[in-house]
Amino acid sequence: MKHTKRLLSIVMPIVAVICSVVFIPWEAVWLWATPLPDTVQEQVDKAIGRTFDGIIVYIDTKGSNPEFYAAGWKNREHKVKADPHALFKIGSISKLYIAAAAAKLVNNKRLSLDKTLAAYLPEFAGRIENADQITLRMLLQHRSGIPDFIDSPKLPWDKLPADANGFLKLVLDKPADFKPDSRYRYSNTNYLLIGDILDKTLGYSHRQYIKKEILDPLGLTHTYGLLNEVDLKEMVSGYYIGYNGDLKTQNFVSPGGSMVATAQDVGIFLRALNDSSLLNGDEQAIYSSIYAYEHTGLLPGYSSIARYYKDIDTVVIVFVNTSGGNSWAKLEIVYNRIVRILHKQLPKR
Repeated sequence: MKHTKRLLSIVMPIVAVICSVVFIPWEAVWLWATPLPDTVQEQVDKAIGRTFDGIIVYIDTKGSNPEFYAAGWKNREHKVKADPHALFKIGSISKLYIAAAAAKLVNNKRLSLDKTLAAYLPEFAGRIENADQITLRMLLQHRSGIPDFIDSPKLPWDKLPADANGFLKLVLDKPADFKPDSRYRYSNTNYLLIGDILDKTLGYSHRQYIKKEILDPLGLTHTYGLLNEVDLKEMVSGYYIGYNGDLKTQNFVSPGGSMVATAQDVGIFLRALNDSSLLNGDEQAIYSSIYAYEHTGLLPGYSSIARYYKDIDTVVIVFVNTSGGNSWAKLEIVYNRIVRILHKQLPKR
């Protein structure tokens, strides 16, 4: 036993070193270590050719005109250059819009954060564990313990469900991941169910409510609830590493992941969400208690980051029409390098 322990103490560090050499995404390390360019456009240009097919960047600094950057391809098969004004599947950035809608409905007493899932959707009382304990607040905060349908090995990515119930069926009658409100774990199922709750409360689609109460007041005419609402000619093509086809027509319909928008529309929304021009004081307080003020989005072929930086009063949106492999790690590096450039250029507020 002593010899075994001694052998393990020698072998395991060697194995760890070998694993680190084999599994570290060295292209990402190279990208991180290269000298920081002087301009955002230089960084955007350098991002292409190392995994990414195309990239779109939108920057809005208060007091300045919005800036648009793009490089690579909108459609690589037909050699159509990247267009900073093209439509893009924003994935889970959609959850910000749903959370804002929920805050509005809670404020006008049409929803209660402390009402349970079983009370809102009694049809799931016996099919979602702890439905009688999970509150709307827990769903919004990803503290429900409901499994994420994205993790299901039965999710047919090659032929996605045509409606949200097709996603929900993947987690019905499954055990909970943890007791309600005992910890945080991100789950797309939470926002699918919130979409159902909003629809039932309103008596019509929550997407229509979001358009009326959020998009129209902000003048966002290039934001859509579903892919089937858009002209596909305006859409960026999407590519997944290791798959040769264009994923543009793949329709992801689950609430909290289905929206399509331009980078500028997302940027305008994100600024309004952060500067209190979208929500009134009471609504803002409710929103602050339930959700974040930034988000990322990831669907096959589409990766996105949307964040606001208070210290430089700047919104930074980055869309990349590539996913899979090490693409997300590289996107985070490129995004952070763009933000570093902006921090060097812009005065602190």
